[in-house]
Amino acid sequence: MTLSPHPVDHLVLPTAGIFAARERLGKLGFTVAPDARHPFGTENACVFFSDQTYLEPLGVFDRAAAEASAKDGNVFTARDQAFRFRCGEDGFGGVALGTEDAAADHGYFRRRGMSAGDMLNFSRPVRLSDGSTSTASFRLAFAGDLRAPDFLGFCCQRIDPLPADRSSLETHGNGVAGIKEIVLSAHEPAAFGAFLGSLVRQHDIVRHSFGIHVATANMRICVLDPEGMEAFFELPVPEVEHGLRGRAIVFRVSDIAVTEALLAANSVTYTRKNNRILTRAAPGQGALFAFEES
Repeated sequence: MTLSPHPVDHLVLPTAGIFAARERLGKLGFTVAPDARHPFGTENACVFFSDQTYLEPLGVFDRAAAEASAKDGNVFTARDQAFRFRCGEDGFGGVALGTEDAAADHGYFRRRGMSAGDMLNFSRPVRLSDGSTSTASFRLAFAGDLRAPDFLGFCCQRIDPLPADRSSLETHGNGVAGIKEIVLSAHEPAAFGAFLGSLVRQHDIVRHSFGIHVATANMRICVLDPEGMEAFFELPVPEVEHGLRGRAIVFRVSDIAVTEALLAANSVTYTRKNNRILTRAAPGQGALFAFEES
């Protein structure tokens, strides 16, 4: 049976504090949703897009609860703690793929020897635009590669989904409509083709002179070697950083002149590279952001 590739659902961006993330993302022209807390000590302030993807800046509001949940087998908090210890408080720690059956994905990961641990089921309150609250419930299945301890892949099933009408949160001053591409780095990109292909359920891995890319149902995941990171993003990759690392997110905008004007008005430092605007990672922004007109 041929399986369709999963879509990217959201990206996990650990941050030292939700306030700093909200401030930085606001300066970049994003509309940031109200804070939300998980029952295991972490919190987020998401940025939603009209293509049904989103960014999840992830903070820790109760360290004791997060540490206790990790000891009890919560893969999400355990990997977040490990990322912060190894890479610092701000970064790009993982990608969530959308799925309609996380249990099936968990079984698939186990059969292929790539499960990162037990499934996670949880619910959290959601504040709606009219001031009322609802509950969102999720089921997660985790995948991992021992050669890549600093990047987590997982499948996210929305049991009780987030509100369908998020139009006010999906409108951004910088003109971003969605995510076009996510960019990882590795010194040997091809070594991770099988892992990413299995995670996405897409085994048609495209190889090129700077690395590889795999097509999800809604965007590309690229893995570039250090030369590719320099060539496309002017971003150096330290020799000591091996495995997969989250580096950059490429956003689709309708009018790049609008994006550039907003960044300039907000005194955000940026550069132009070919047809893209690049903003380097900063406190509250765990990856390089690239804006491209499409």
